[in-house]
Amino acid sequence: MDLAVVGAGPAGLAAAVTAAGLGLRVAVLDAGDRPGGQFYRHPAPGLGAARPEALHHGWAEFATREAALRAHESAGRITYLPLHHVWTVVPGNAAPATEWTLHAVAGHAPEERAAAVTARAVLIATGSYERQLPFPGWTLPGVVGAGGAQAMLKGGLVLPGKRVVVAGSGPLLLAVAGSLAAAGAAVPAVVEAAAYTAYAGRVPVLLRNPGKLVEAAVHGGALARHRVRLLTRHAVTEAHGTGRIEAVTVARLDRDWRPLPGTARRIPCDALAVGHGLVPQLELATGLGCATRPGPDGTVALVLDAGQRTSVPGIWSAGETGGIGGAQLALTEGELAAYSVAAALRPAADVPATGRPERLARRRARLRAFADAMGAAHRPGEGWTGWLPDDAVVCRCEEVPAGRIREAAQDLGARDARTAKLLTRAGMGWCQGRMCGPAVAALAGAEPAADRRPFSCPVPLRDLAELPATDR
Repeated sequence: MDLAVVGAGPAGLAAAVTAAGLGLRVAVLDAGDRPGGQFYRHPAPGLGAARPEALHHGWAEFATREAALRAHESAGRITYLPLHHVWTVVPGNAAPATEWTLHAVAGHAPEERAAAVTARAVLIATGSYERQLPFPGWTLPGVVGAGGAQAMLKGGLVLPGKRVVVAGSGPLLLAVAGSLAAAGAAVPAVVEAAAYTAYAGRVPVLLRNPGKLVEAAVHGGALARHRVRLLTRHAVTEAHGTGRIEAVTVARLDRDWRPLPGTARRIPCDALAVGHGLVPQLELATGLGCATRPGPDGTVALVLDAGQRTSVPGIWSAGETGGIGGAQLALTEGELAAYSVAAALRPAADVPATGRPERLARRRARLRAFADAMGAAHRPGEGWTGWLPDDAVVCRCEEVPAGRIREAAQDLGARDARTAKLLTRAGMGWCQGRMCGPAVAALAGAEPAADRRPFSCPVPLRDLAELPATDR
C-alpha cells in the first residue's frame, strides 16, 4: 500500500478518498464496523431507521465521501478494513523509515485475530474522546458522557432517560441538548460552566466564520423551541440518588470555576449527560515519538506542519489529533493531508501544488482560529477541584478517591500524573486513564502531558507471541 489511514471518521474518510483520487493505493483501518467515526455514527441497519440523517449535522458531506469510498473500494484503489483496532505502528529497517507496518486486533472477541498492513506512509486520524471532571455521585447509573448520550441516540435510537440534565462545558452541550429534546426527552437545563462572554475578544475570528455563527443560532433556536433553560457559569457539583440518579445540585461558579457559597439549587432528573470537551487520542502518535504541544483548551495535541506532517518523517495526521476543532476542520485537514502525502510519494506525478491545496490551507487557518477561540473560552478553570471532597471517586476503574491523590501530591512528592498513578493506581485500570487522566493531573498540579505507551488498546498475548522478530 502507498498510504495506511487509521480511522474512518471525517478526517480519515476525507484523506482516504482524496488520496485514492490522486492515484494512491490506500488502506483504511477503522475500529468501527462502518465508516463515519463518532461524529457520523448512525443506527445499525437492523433498527430500521428511516431517516438517519435527521440526527446529524452535515450528513450530505459524509454521504458523498462514503459513496466515494465504496466506489474506490470496488475499483481496488481503497482497501477498507472495519473492526481493525490498530495497536502499534512499527517502522521498517531503513532510516528514515520508508515502510511502516501497522499491527491490529481484527474482529470481535472471541473470534478476534491478528492483522497487519504495510504501507509507505501512515496518516493517523484517531479522533478524540470525552474529557470528564469528576464530582460526587458521578458514578451513579444514569450519569453518562454528553457525547455518550449523543452516541446512544445516533447509534441505538435510545435516550439515556426521560428527564435529562445536560452539563459541563463546550459547544457540544448545545447540540446534545437539542438532539435529546427533539427526540422526546425533557431537558430542564443546559448547565455550562464557562461564560459565552469569553468570545467577546474574538469578534474578528467569529466574523470570519459565519457558518459557525449560523450553527450556534440554530442550536439556540432549538433550545428556545423546546424551552430548555441555559445556565452559564454554573456546574453540576453533585449527583444524588440510590439505585440511580434522581437529582443534581447545580451551583454558580466564579471566574476560576469555584462554586459560590449559597448558590446551590437542586434539579430533579433521571439522567445526566455531562462532558467538558474532548481530548485528542494520541496513543499511536506518541508511541512513535511524534512531538506534542499544549492546546488552548488545556489538552495536548500533535505538532503538525503546513502539510499535516508530524515530527516523524512518513507519519501524517489530521483531525482532532492536531487539536479539537470539529468535523469541518477535520474534513479540511484530511483532504489537505492527502495532497501532502501524494506529493511526497509521487513527486513526479501531476499532484496540484496550488489551487485546491491553497484554498484548503486558507480554510484550515480560518477554522483553526475559531477552534482555538472556542477551546480557550471553554477551558476548565483551575478552581473546579473546589467541588471535589476527599472521598469523591476520581479513578472509577481502581476506585481511587481524590484525597489519596492529594496526599500523593502534597505529602509524597507527586508532581505529575504518572507519579501520582504509580503511588495511587489512579489510571491503571481498564480505561488506562482516559476517564480520570485530566483530573489526576489537575489534582497533582501537573501540566497536561501525553503518555507514551507501547500499545494503544488491549492486545491478546498470542498476538504478541506471533509477532515477527523484527517487530518485537
